[in-house]
Amino acid sequence: LAILDSFLKAAQEDPHIATAHISLFTGLWKLWRDSGHTEPFLTLFSVQLMSACKISSSTTFHKTIRELHQYGYIDYTPSFNRHVGSKVRFINP
Repeated sequence: LAILDSFLKAAQEDPHIATAHISLFTGLWKLWRDSGHTEPFLTLFSVQLMSACKISSSTTFHKTIRELHQYGYIDYTPSFNRHVGSKVRFINP
C-alpha cells in the first residue's frame, strides 16, 4: 500500500500526471499485489490491464506506460514479443 500511497501523493504535485496515468499505475499495483508480490518485477501483457484501467486504445496504453517510466514512477522494459510479457518494477517517488 505504501507504493500506491507514495505515487498518489506525488501525482497530486506532478503536472504531467493525468487520469490515465493514475488508472494505469493503480492497475499495475493491483496486478502486482494480486500476484503475491514475491518478485520485484511484474510481468504483464497490455490486454491484462487495458479493460480494467478503462483504456481502450493500445496506443494510449503504451504512451501512458512509457510516460510513467519517463517520469520516474516505474521501470518499464517492453518485450516487443507478443508471447513474452513486458516487465515493470515500481520506483518510490
